[in-house]
Amino acid sequence: MEIDERKIRILQAIINDYIKTGEPVGSRTISRRYDIGLSSATIRNEMADLEDMGYLEHIHTSSGRKPSDKGYRLYVDKLMQPGDISLEEELLINGVLINAALFEVDKVLRKATVLLSRLTNLACVVKTPSVKKSCLKTIQLISIDNNNLLSVIVTDSGIIKNNIIRINNSISSDKLLKINNILNIRLKSLTIEDINLEVINNLKKDLIGYDDIFNAIIPVLYECLNEEDSSNVFMEGETNIFQYPEYKDMERAREFLSFINDKEFLKKLLPDMEGTVVSIGEENYIPEAKDYSVISKTYFIGDKSSGSIGIIGPTRMDYSKVITILNRVIDTVNKNLNTYDDW
Repeated sequence: MEIDERKIRILQAIINDYIKTGEPVGSRTISRRYDIGLSSATIRNEMADLEDMGYLEHIHTSSGRKPSDKGYRLYVDKLMQPGDISLEEELLINGVLINAALFEVDKVLRKATVLLSRLTNLACVVKTPSVKKSCLKTIQLISIDNNNLLSVIVTDSGIIKNNIIRINNSISSDKLLKINNILNIRLKSLTIEDINLEVINNLKKDLIGYDDIFNAIIPVLYECLNEEDSSNVFMEGETNIFQYPEYKDMERAREFLSFINDKEFLKKLLPDMEGTVVSIGEENYIPEAKDYSVISKTYFIGDKSSGSIGIIGPTRMDYSKVITILNRVIDTVNKNLNTYDDW
């Protein structure tokens, strides 16, 4: 059975109504609230067909129906209208993220996570850049006093690491400039896997007379680029789920909170695919997420996809609004994160 124009109009009305109310939708509700131009009996027959086709599910404790994962998928792909962003939301996005651009990458992403959870009233997750996939962009040694240098390491994914290096003797600014040049010539654009024995031996030859710096900088580099947790996950807005009536049930709420606080689950839910990805219910990779939808999008530093930001909530979330806000925030994040290209 093919889904015709009349069934599509009815399905769209049911989904719009269920997203707003969370209540099973009956034929009389559609006839009364929406200008479908059909009798309640005709709508009821069409709803039965839509259920047979897998787009609706019957709530056995009532005469109403709710959308299935298949119904939401058709809605997201074909039926929903583009969302709008209010002037207040636009000003908030720009204000928060432009100010955040003054900080390190992880702080920009944390602020974006807080902002998204506030604007969508849903849980927001961000997967930070993977350190192990990062290349060295620049290394700078800065004199603090006669016996201490500050090493500042910046990767191409915007990660910044600071360490104090103890030295035996003070170093003039000219010699420090020379050492910085050597470090950047030898190490720039290398990943942790690239820093092999040959690279280390060549660097040691170049730094003859500065053994204390050589002996200190190598462990710092490995610590920076070889962290055990190659990417981190930030979470914000877990308790927003309680605003949905169906999560007043403490068992459902407990299951959601248990799931949402498992970082390994969250990493699996955020794909590295470019563009906006919408995963609905059973489409998610793990069984624990079968009752939720995840809308995610990758962010970029330079021309490199560096991580993902996702919104997680019930399958009846307002997809149009959430997608519009997520895209707008990601666009602003991308613009601000790429100020690091000037470093």
